[in-house]
Amino acid sequence: MSSCSIKKCLKVLEKCKCKSMNQLKQAHAQFFPNGLQHNTFALSRLLALSSHHHGTLAYSFRIFQHIHNPTLCIFNTILNAFFINGNSKGTIHLFIDMVRRRLNPDHYTLPCVLKACTSLGSVSLGEIVHGYGSKLGLLCDVFVGNSLIALYSACGDPVAARKVFDEMPNLNAVSWTMMIAGYAKVGDIDSARLFFDEAPERDMGIWGAMISGYVKNNCFNEGLHLFRLIQSTDEVPDESILVSILSSCAHLGALDIGIWVHRYLNEARITFSIRLSTSLLDMYAKCGHLVMAKRLFDSMKERDVVCWNAMIFGMAMHGDGISALQLFLDMEKAGIKLDDLTFIAIFTACSYSGMVLEGLKLLDKMFNVHKIEPKIEHYGCLVDLLSRAGLFKEAMVMIRRIRDSGSGTSEEALSWRAFLSACCNHGQTKFAELAAAKLLKLENHSGVYVLLSNLYATTGKYSETRRVRDMMKNKGSEKAPGCSSVEIDGVISEFIAGEKTHLQMHEIHSVLKKMHMQLD
Repeated sequence: MSSCSIKKCLKVLEKCKCKSMNQLKQAHAQFFPNGLQHNTFALSRLLALSSHHHGTLAYSFRIFQHIHNPTLCIFNTILNAFFINGNSKGTIHLFIDMVRRRLNPDHYTLPCVLKACTSLGSVSLGEIVHGYGSKLGLLCDVFVGNSLIALYSACGDPVAARKVFDEMPNLNAVSWTMMIAGYAKVGDIDSARLFFDEAPERDMGIWGAMISGYVKNNCFNEGLHLFRLIQSTDEVPDESILVSILSSCAHLGALDIGIWVHRYLNEARITFSIRLSTSLLDMYAKCGHLVMAKRLFDSMKERDVVCWNAMIFGMAMHGDGISALQLFLDMEKAGIKLDDLTFIAIFTACSYSGMVLEGLKLLDKMFNVHKIEPKIEHYGCLVDLLSRAGLFKEAMVMIRRIRDSGSGTSEEALSWRAFLSACCNHGQTKFAELAAAKLLKLENHSGVYVLLSNLYATTGKYSETRRVRDMMKNKGSEKAPGCSSVEIDGVISEFIAGEKTHLQMHEIHSVLKKMHMQLD
């Protein structure tokens, strides 16, 4: 076959890149009369293009199986096809087949295989590939090294990731980003910050990893502080950073900063993705601005299940159970596939609004209509629902279900705590004593003593109040001091009950002065 015919055939093939699978098959049919069925370059291009079409992995694999002596390039192409189509196990099996054929992997092969190991969460497989790459001298490649760091970090082994990082002759921004994310994943936020501070250059990936790390570890003020530092640079925050910052605002109640982010998005004409819109909606709802949250929700052209859940949660937090229930019904009519969080949200709404019957009907619908098996979290919500309504015996049945499900002590304790709180609110001493006894077997938490002591004080049983407080002292359980925060001019100030240092008193006076100025 002439080189001219080969070029013509390949040109036809390339035209199918973003078109239908039928056109690709027609181009494939031209391989045989033109003698391209044994041309490795043409076959690798065919494999690469077929893998880009959804649901055609089987077709790609059939092409691969008809190649008698696949080259390393061919193997790399089919490995990548399997991985990008979500078949990580198939990627590993093909790699094993490749090694059996005595084909040594290269720096294109190993990153793909290591990503498959990461997807499977298999450190043991990754270690085998790591050893194989070491023998072949491929670990000096930055892409191979970064893939190893990603594997160990994702599997919660930052020590192994750090060893790879230290042995890499060349590093790039991705290397630093993944080390920061890896330490943050296991809660070692101090080590993550050290890497952030030592990074030779900071791109949006590095900034984003550190801010996300702070937010995921509940260090919301620190995340906001870094965001302010970004504003003093030439860097433009990306969507991931803005989502993290909105999450911080939601947790801290920092409405002013959240509004600033919203204005920034509008002024910069940034396209509102579903993720970004949902984060804004969630921020407004948690900061007490439910009207704005609903306005955002109504303006969204597309909504996924996360967005619907956030809006239902927002209504639940504000005690608007009727609106939350109506939104739930609208969600069903819209054909959105409901998930576990949807029912946690609507059960919470029913609980806060005292809608017991509706909550129990929804439990039946969850199980029989939507075929979602209730989990510990759902039973926990129902315990709260029934307890708040004064149905203590029924609530105890739910707690038994949690215990019988083989859940951990933390889940059972959470349910008993909700039960105890409701008992105290209703003045149910006997049930409260039972709940307290169960709780103290599971955990030595000061809140148990405080709730029980307050109940005895409210019902006039002062001797019992003293007894509980003495018991609390003898057990060495100290009440954690209360903490509150206030936002003035975009600055979050925290105050801890009992602290009266001169520095804090100065801060309090400063905040009060600003508040008076705003009121005036």
